[in-house]
Amino acid sequence: MPAEAQAAQARHWFYLVPGADDERRFHTAAKLAEKAWRQGHRICICCNDEAQAQRMDDVLWSFRPDAFIPHRILADNGMTCIEPVGIQWVDPSPADWQTVIVLGAWLPGSADQFERLALIANDDPTVLQQARKQYRQLEALGITPKVHDTRKTQSR
Repeated sequence: MPAEAQAAQARHWFYLVPGADDERRFHTAAKLAEKAWRQGHRICICCNDEAQAQRMDDVLWSFRPDAFIPHRILADNGMTCIEPVGIQWVDPSPADWQTVIVLGAWLPGSADQFERLALIANDDPTVLQQARKQYRQLEALGITPKVHDTRKTQSR
């Protein structure tokens, strides 16, 4: 696909969820991963570290009793992932993934090359600060992500 056509189809989102604990962030990531998987995408969920990746793995196994999302934790880019969803804490390759969901504090180096990119933040001050930094990084790449602020629609 030509770069211009790919850029025209690319979609970038920021999801802001209420609360300061990570449970809603992880649940939102699971719902987004399931939706993208059902659309035939390969999905990478970017985490800060192995502990966060393991927590995401646990959520994917249990977030809905009637759902199963085939996934695997990947310790490095050299690992082969035959499952449609990979959870990793290393920079994802655009050749391997169409949709990238970011829970970590860093923006993937090739953020502008993925068909879909979703960043999920909450009310935790550290997470919000990281999200603001990621937003500015996307703007520097010429990307203005669509913001879904669910904090406004839910009572605190």
